[in-house]
Amino acid sequence: MLLVEKPVTDGDVEPANTSIQQQTLIEDTNMTRAPISFDFNNSRVLITGATSGIGKAVALAFAKAGAQTVTTGRSSQRGEQLCSEISEIGQRTRFLEGDLTNAEFCENLVARAEKHLGGIDIIVNCAGIIFHANAEQTTDEQWLSTMAINVNAIFYVCRAALKRMKKQGGVILNIASDAGLSASSGLCAYNTSKGAVIQMSRSMARDYGKHNIRVIPICPGDVDTPMLRDEFVQRNISSQAGLADSAQGVPLNRVCTAEEIASLVLYAASDEAGFMSGFPLVIDAANRA
Repeated sequence: MLLVEKPVTDGDVEPANTSIQQQTLIEDTNMTRAPISFDFNNSRVLITGATSGIGKAVALAFAKAGAQTVTTGRSSQRGEQLCSEISEIGQRTRFLEGDLTNAEFCENLVARAEKHLGGIDIIVNCAGIIFHANAEQTTDEQWLSTMAINVNAIFYVCRAALKRMKKQGGVILNIASDAGLSASSGLCAYNTSKGAVIQMSRSMARDYGKHNIRVIPICPGDVDTPMLRDEFVQRNISSQAGLADSAQGVPLNRVCTAEEIASLVLYAASDEAGFMSGFPLVIDAANRA
């Protein structure tokens, strides 16, 4: 459910027409937009890659919206930190440490999440890695690692979830990239993997829509996350220089935040987006327009 609250500003005057009070977009001299919040109190959500970057922002956003969550990542220390931050919100999460490139772990992960939550309504696959390298520079290990984490892990989780979701429907959101739509220079393995995620999501949306399952690839542009900053390290440039370079050519002249991606994820998972499925949702400030 999508909830919209009217902002309170100095000089607000209550209108006589009550229908105006119910408008979701309040227009004044400052073009003020009503803040949007979400209600996921009855939702059961599994989030992968939840200890950092987009995954962590998504986990915190769902917790703030009241969802019951199971989260996973490779670091128990960062998992404990995530649990602590969610606890400060007044919610709890069950964190399961493990390796998503292992098909057996993914099967068990979904089964344990389903048992703990009493079912799964939403899955958000956020885990991913990036290597800054063209085809000649990409090692076998880098290629295989990229496909294992960015593609195989998503497939394993989705495969385990789809057979369970067929009973009652659900939503699967896979974090892809606008680099999967049109390639970025020097990211051969990453571009390839994200293109695969988009096509995988489309295929699943076509095959499982009859079971009331929506599958959507989310395609961000550059997002200020630890993964992006790690790419700057690979390129031997500072974070400041890297962010400035990433913003070049972007019409809004900046990179995206993880919280902005989380907001799109929550909208795509909500009932208000109930007819959205299959087609990539791009959030890159017209960078690939």
